[in-house]
Amino acid sequence: MEHEVFVPVPAERLRDVLADPARVARAVPGLQQDAGAEPVAGRLKVRIGSHSITYRGTLRLSGGEDGTYAVRGDATESRGTGTVALALTLRVADADGGSTVVLGGTATADGRVTELPPESVTSATARLLTRFAENLGEPVRPPAEAAHARRTMIGRSAEEVDHAPPRGRYAPVPAPQPRVAGAPLRWAAPAAALVVASAIVVGRALRRRH
Repeated sequence: MEHEVFVPVPAERLRDVLADPARVARAVPGLQQDAGAEPVAGRLKVRIGSHSITYRGTLRLSGGEDGTYAVRGDATESRGTGTVALALTLRVADADGGSTVVLGGTATADGRVTELPPESVTSATARLLTRFAENLGEPVRPPAEAAHARRTMIGRSAEEVDHAPPRGRYAPVPAPQPRVAGAPLRWAAPAAALVVASAIVVGRALRRRH
C-alpha cells in the first residue's frame, strides 16, 4: 500500500518531530501510551466501520541515511489472539506551502480484523495514517492549566503575581463590614437615657415649686 498526506508545515520541522519518540507517540491518534515506554508502546483502539478493536503493541521508527524512516509495528488484540505486523517506509518531501508525507509498505494481520469487510479495513487504515501525518505537524500544546495561568498573568508584574491574594475557592473570606446605620444606633441609647434623666430632674423641680 502507499498513502500520501499533505502537511502545511516545513519538511525540516517534521523531521525534528520524527526524531523525538515522545512527539511521535503523541501523533498516534488515540494511543494510550505506557508510562516511560521506549520505544512507543501502549494501547490503541482502532475503529473499523461499526466495529472497534483494541490492540496492545509497540511502534519503532528509525531514520536512514537516505532521509527515509523505517516504521515497524507489532500488536496483539487486548481481548483475543489476533495480531498485526506493520512494515512501512516513511518519507518527507518539500511541497508548495508545506510538505508531503509519503507512507508505503505492507501490513499483515489475523484474528478479528480478517472477519471485517476489506474496504472498511482499507478506509480505517488510510484514516489512521492521515491523522498520524497531520498530527506530526501540530504544535506542542501546553497543558490547559498552564495556558490559563499564563493568560491571567499577562500585564501583571512579578511582584504582583507573587504577593497577590489567592482567588476562587481558596480566596480568604472577607470580614463582615460594619453597617453604616450602626454608628447612629450606638449613640442613640445614651442620648435617650440622657433625655429621660433630664425629664425626671425637671419633673421633680416643678413638683417642689408647687
